[in-house]
Amino acid sequence: MRAAPRPAVVSAQAAAALVVLLLLLVIVRLPWAGDLGMHAATVQRLRHDLVDPGNPLVDADTPSPYYSPWMLVLGCIARVSGLSVFVVLRLGALAGLGLLVTGVWRYVRTLTGHRAAPALALLSLLFLWGTALFKWSGFYGLNSLALTVSYPSLFALGLAFHLWAWLGRAVSRSGAGWGVWLGLGALWAVILLCHQFSGVVASLGAVATVVAARPGREVWLRLGGGLAVALGVLALWPYYDFFALFGAGEGLEAVHRPLYEDLLGRYWLVLLGVVALGVRGWRGRWDPLVLFFVLGVVVVTAGGVSGHWSWGRALPAALIPAQLAVAVEVCEAGRRGARVGWACVLGAALAVGAWTQAGTVGYVVPRGDLPEAVAEKYRRPWAGYSWMTPWVEYGDVVMAREGRPARQIPAYGAYTVAPGYPDFFLSDEGRRVGDVRRYFAAGTSGEERGEILRRYGVRWVVAGVGMGGVGLREVARGPEGRVLYGVVR
Repeated sequence: MRAAPRPAVVSAQAAAALVVLLLLLVIVRLPWAGDLGMHAATVQRLRHDLVDPGNPLVDADTPSPYYSPWMLVLGCIARVSGLSVFVVLRLGALAGLGLLVTGVWRYVRTLTGHRAAPALALLSLLFLWGTALFKWSGFYGLNSLALTVSYPSLFALGLAFHLWAWLGRAVSRSGAGWGVWLGLGALWAVILLCHQFSGVVASLGAVATVVAARPGREVWLRLGGGLAVALGVLALWPYYDFFALFGAGEGLEAVHRPLYEDLLGRYWLVLLGVVALGVRGWRGRWDPLVLFFVLGVVVVTAGGVSGHWSWGRALPAALIPAQLAVAVEVCEAGRRGARVGWACVLGAALAVGAWTQAGTVGYVVPRGDLPEAVAEKYRRPWAGYSWMTPWVEYGDVVMAREGRPARQIPAYGAYTVAPGYPDFFLSDEGRRVGDVRRYFAAGTSGEERGEILRRYGVRWVVAGVGMGGVGLREVARGPEGRVLYGVVR
């Protein structure tokens, strides 16, 4: 194996270390965005009742896929330690980031022994995207990861890399015993329970790993045992029916339609990795990264053609192998000239990707201290609702609009009338959403509004200035023109 010049190895490792340090500082800040409030609410419910926590977002006794093994662990930590849910989420973020970094290192080591490859792979995963910023849970570009670092999706993705590394070694060694395969099955089930979409990505990568190894009959038999364990764990998980989620697609399609927009702008830098995959495929048709990529493309394309937009959550299954392939090719290309060429092109692509996501630095450095060009890329995170906690108690029901308020308010222990995200297990979700829209509609009478408030036992209303009237009294004002109104009984 050729050894890269030591300065190149050190440079790659130093750059990766700086990025990890940035993410550690982001965890300290834990910027508000997206679904953070819903995950905080899940920890809140488990801290108060580990056995029957109920719906995490609305006052209803329903199961929820948010109650995953990882959230259960965090709920137990919150219950035993007495720490706030946001401190617990920071601890979870540290664990998730650690799993991702070590998982990438272990998996890349199954592809190449080159010392620079794991660091280059991590940099490629974070920066080799496009020039149109995009953030979504399960999508791990630096900007997206900074806002979702405490989500279960990162924990599940980190476990996925460990699964592929462990599985790759197991299928390549016929001596792997039954305990290894049963453990692999249990790990796969935990990933699926923690974040179903990342579980799909993990599954596609696992299939590619097994097919690429072309194992013998004994391995297939033990693999079957591992699958049986996984199915048993999924079936016995007490907090929600995993297999019922297969019928939840229709309610999620509209939410995921944006995943198929502006694909070139968001991912064009990944085309460099597609070229690297072509080189690997030319060398050997059973390459695991090539198979992984093909499976991901098939699923995502099928979703786009059929209108199953939620299948776009499998996009990382196409992105990960391409990003890893170019990092490995820089280290493993046959000729020195080819390696230098790959390194120069990858370095340029990483620089473009890093500049595109440079606004992430704003989460740890005050905007006023940033260079003007970087400050322009910074996007201010959401403001929280801690300002209303002196009045709103745990378990109170709050009437709030759909979207951001419904995703944030439950983090502090309150419930909203309608959930902030489609809820397959909530049978009256449609009525709740309709009632919220009617309540805030301009032409709704005071009598009808009062009836809606009584129906759900609402104690508080969060709205803009001027919403008060009969049955409401202004209690407090928060940022961005938001006002807390108390319901007069």
